[in-house]
Amino acid sequence: MKTPLLIDQGLLDSVSGEARHSPRQRKNRNFHADDAAPAHRLLNAIEPGSYLMPHRHLDANKDETMLVLRGRLGVIFFDELGEVQQSAVLAPDGPVCGVDIPHGVYHTIVALDPGTVMFEAKAGPYLPLDEAERAPWAPAEGAAEAAAYARSLSERFR
Repeated sequence: MKTPLLIDQGLLDSVSGEARHSPRQRKNRNFHADDAAPAHRLLNAIEPGSYLMPHRHLDANKDETMLVLRGRLGVIFFDELGEVQQSAVLAPDGPVCGVDIPHGVYHTIVALDPGTVMFEAKAGPYLPLDEAERAPWAPAEGAAEAAAYARSLSERFR
């Protein structure tokens, strides 16, 4: 019989430490068995300066829910042309602690505090984003202009 896994401060510290030492400044701790699992449940630790390219999920089963457990996370929603339509700060003790993102909506997140950790749930299986899901108006991760674009997104919350 499997043993329940308690999501405690030690686990949050561990995944945050892994994110801090990761070149991408983020790290997942998956609770689902593998990428083919029909339901994905995970911790996602993200540090300030990490860049997650704006994207959308086109599969009607790929709505995604995020709840912030520690720190503060900025979430930004865009229209088809890349204009910001809405943004919010998510924090465990703030007026907004999470978000449910419908499929088809362009979005990204930015860590506003070191040690930010969220719980994320979405349908599997995991499939890399295809070209139609990546925002054509945003720089790709690793592109020369990505760092400046990421800073401009973070500055919306200052």
